[in-house]
Amino acid sequence: MRANRKNPVLSLIVSLASGLFQNPLLTRQAAARYVGHVSETAIPLPAIRIRGRTFMAMVVMPESPFGAWLDALDRQIQRSVGFFEGRPVVVNLALLAMTGDDLPAVLKALEARDLRIIGVEGVEMERLAGTPWFGVNLAPPGREGRSDRAIEIPEPEAAMAVEAPAAPLVPSARPSLLIDRPVRSGQSIVFEDGDITVIGPVASGAELIAGGSIHVYGTLRGRAVAGLANGHEARIFCSRLAAELLAIDGLYRTADHWGTGLQGRAVQVWLDDKELRLAALG
Repeated sequence: MRANRKNPVLSLIVSLASGLFQNPLLTRQAAARYVGHVSETAIPLPAIRIRGRTFMAMVVMPESPFGAWLDALDRQIQRSVGFFEGRPVVVNLALLAMTGDDLPAVLKALEARDLRIIGVEGVEMERLAGTPWFGVNLAPPGREGRSDRAIEIPEPEAAMAVEAPAAPLVPSARPSLLIDRPVRSGQSIVFEDGDITVIGPVASGAELIAGGSIHVYGTLRGRAVAGLANGHEARIFCSRLAAELLAIDGLYRTADHWGTGLQGRAVQVWLDDKELRLAALG
């Protein structure tokens, strides 16, 4: 004969129905304890996943008098259309912190020019109390990470098709990052220690940021930023040019300024006396 195993839920229901628990309060407490025990053991807690991410942000440092600085920024934005588009911006208010400038008004003026502000530094947060930027400092003192690098925003120039100088044949011991798959839209590949090589296409909306050179054996769309570490020595190579922006050591060009006959071709990009040059390969 099979053992008569009692069902705990059924036993509780029968006990309640037969009036074995005469105290109504005791009945409710017992039922609550049992239901709580069943809920805790039957429903697992979800796993919490936390990931780290590295990205590059522009650091803007307004100066006094702010009105004149803002006018200069407006003229620069008109000349260099698309430079700040979609880029995260950190505003350093250190040069205005000791002046009488209205710091919330300064941040509003920058935001009105479509600067995507993700952080504020160089000022005591109490001065931004009651504003949307209160508490958005990116790192506590002593954990600011790498120091800032100056980025020169060049004037747009008519691109000229010139003969590319021969690449140096000196072998480099610099580390490199090899990506043997396509880079999808929205991905940001950052490797500040050396070169980035991609075997495959780079999609529109993707971003490559390298301390050295960038090599793309496929169609290059999106943005490619090279030379964060070795500056003017860096180059950008791609099998087919369809990028939104190319930059080396802070100098950049957008797709509107490639010049004629370069879109869709194999191209190399290099710096020539503080000027960004593009030339077809082959």
